[in-house]
Amino acid sequence: MRRIVRFVFRNWPLKLAAIVLATLLYAGLIVSASAETFPGHIAIQVLNQPGNAFIIGNLDDVTLIRYLAIGTNRPIVTTASFTATIDLASVPVVAGSPPVSVPVIVRATDPGSIQVIDFSPSRIQVRLDPLVTKTVLVQVAHGTVPEGLDVREPVVSQESVTVSGPDSSVVLVAAAEARVRIQPSGIDINQVVDLVAVDARGAVVPTVELLPSSVRVTIQIGSQLATRALPVNPIVAGSPAAGVVVAGITAAPQLVTVEAESAVLATLVKIDTQPVSIAGATADVVADVKLDLPPGVSALGVTTVRVTVSLRPQLGTRSFQLGVGLRNADPTTHYDLGAGQVVVTVGGPLTALNALNGAALVATVDVAGLSPGTHTLAADVRLPTGLTVVAGSPPEVIVIVTPAPTLSPSPTPTLSPSLAPTPSVVP
Repeated sequence: MRRIVRFVFRNWPLKLAAIVLATLLYAGLIVSASAETFPGHIAIQVLNQPGNAFIIGNLDDVTLIRYLAIGTNRPIVTTASFTATIDLASVPVVAGSPPVSVPVIVRATDPGSIQVIDFSPSRIQVRLDPLVTKTVLVQVAHGTVPEGLDVREPVVSQESVTVSGPDSSVVLVAAAEARVRIQPSGIDINQVVDLVAVDARGAVVPTVELLPSSVRVTIQIGSQLATRALPVNPIVAGSPAAGVVVAGITAAPQLVTVEAESAVLATLVKIDTQPVSIAGATADVVADVKLDLPPGVSALGVTTVRVTVSLRPQLGTRSFQLGVGLRNADPTTHYDLGAGQVVVTVGGPLTALNALNGAALVATVDVAGLSPGTHTLAADVRLPTGLTVVAGSPPEVIVIVTPAPTLSPSPTPTLSPSLAPTPSVVP
């Protein structure tokens, strides 16, 4: 304890003189400074804002900054003399969360010449909303149609767009609206139109972005529109797999009612579909496709048609020269064939024909139970499933049946008495 007291009072005259000098210098500084108020506005800069968040509401500017201009060389004070910031690192990013009060920090850019004393506001309320996206449909608003004009349904280059922004705003967006005006002259509309996000009542929803931000709008306008039923012409693109051919093409419905100017309608005899690809197909292809409508023509009540492309194996024929054999022959009967070979034409799918081995084929005629004489019989060829005999040359085989000759028994020789052997006598 004595050491502490001794340390405090050691060289106390010098320490007292230093305190007095510091007091005098501070008093001189205060005397040379004067408190003033800057009436301008300083925009608040945001620090540490999360990338997935949006600040709800506008940030107020800082005003009424009271400051001390230090020294005799007073600086010129402008908005560049101060910075105002808020730090959002601790503000939660939650949809619907209440505002959070954060402090505002105001600093002088030259603290050696300017000392900030006070400012307003010292704190502000901040709410962070998460950034979200969703897809909405594009709708066209054309307002009141001038009298005497017939306006068809609008066609847009893109039926839906993506809306992004703060959750509290995106949830309100019901559609992306393209607003056009129909001229009394009745000129068709074909133009790129900017989109606006609207809610269910048609009011514009701010603070959101649309991607894409514009679409092309086409509206047919006329005063002499007519309708006509035309056949649907299915369009097929590509070729099926090897060995497969198109057996038939149908569309449902087969007729569609279209509407256009009378002059345009008079030139039409059919309505094509968008192409249906059958490239490499091995089985029937069924697709729902849109109509390929000419400019100025619209279909009534139909948006797509169902196109069915029926496929079947590609058919062909092959001819083979085959030897003729007998089946169920009687071994006691003699058979003569009018032709020892026939040419057989086989028909069926090309894939099966290409795989057929002609060397393994044989033509046979069934001679079971044939009576002696001449017979005309069809030759039979056993073929794999799916293949059939479509022709033969000759078409029938002549078979001559002859019974095998019957051999007569040889007569037993008769010996004369003079030639009869003399029995031996054994003594």
